[in-house]
Amino acid sequence: MEFVFLAYPSQPELRALSFLGVSLVYTLIISGNVLIIMAIQTEARLHIPMYYFLGSLSGVEVCYTAVVVPHILANTLQSEKTITLLGCAIQMIFLIGLGSADCFLLAVMAYDRYVAICHPLQYPLTMTLTLCGRLVMASVVIGLFLSIQLVAFIFSLPFCRTRTIEHFFCDAPPVMRLVCANSHIHELSVLVAATLAIAIPFFFIATSYVFIVAAVLKIHSAAGRHRAFSTCSSHLSVVLLQYGCCAFMYLRPSSSYYPKQDQFISLVYTLGTPVLNPLIYTLRNSDMKGTLGRLLTRNCLSQNN
Repeated sequence: MEFVFLAYPSQPELRALSFLGVSLVYTLIISGNVLIIMAIQTEARLHIPMYYFLGSLSGVEVCYTAVVVPHILANTLQSEKTITLLGCAIQMIFLIGLGSADCFLLAVMAYDRYVAICHPLQYPLTMTLTLCGRLVMASVVIGLFLSIQLVAFIFSLPFCRTRTIEHFFCDAPPVMRLVCANSHIHELSVLVAATLAIAIPFFFIATSYVFIVAAVLKIHSAAGRHRAFSTCSSHLSVVLLQYGCCAFMYLRPSSSYYPKQDQFISLVYTLGTPVLNPLIYTLRNSDMKGTLGRLLTRNCLSQNN
């Protein structure tokens, strides 16, 4: 009871090049997100909800990529690119669960910006450390709960004789193409799960930013408006990147599934988004840039001594 992946290159030169490229990107993902977590933990002035959520997002990104990227690296070098039925189900649970947690965390970060800009006097009383911890925990738990329900349903269906997956890892759309059952039922189940994990948080984010923009436009000072928008620009960039890829993969009928196109999109949201998130948040945030600079300087000085 094994699945075989067909998306990997067969030529030795391409396999070696793919391995080096993915290894480099994975190193950047881990180092970038770990640096953000370390910077937030070591700098006292970053111990506020906005950066607490950013550190949590980086932690989820590290776990999310760890589910898929080492598997991709191992399969790139192996001659037999297989995975057991149980291994495929477990990988899909954590892939979809942590991806959903990412979406919920981005919605939580939008709520944090909404309270900070629209209700600044109530912000310290509303966004307490206890509430922040509960919101992060709820994002992860709800994401994994939805994922377990969906994966349990998919793997309860009968699979066809062909066990080849035209993909790099076990994701819902390519695995569902192997199901020999009524396509409308399991396609609807994925659509419902994707709506709960993607569409609803995105609607919440969009609503939050409608109120944020309305509040910012009432600020008379141009400098005040710029400062308010600058705290949201990084978050909006990540939201558009994350939700664009997820919506393309999950919020569509299976009839529009094209293996090569979907393989590229899957690499964008498993490698591209996690490596770009730290860059977006650090390059557009002077506090993060300053903290990371001091952190790297201290590490270099300690190594030289």
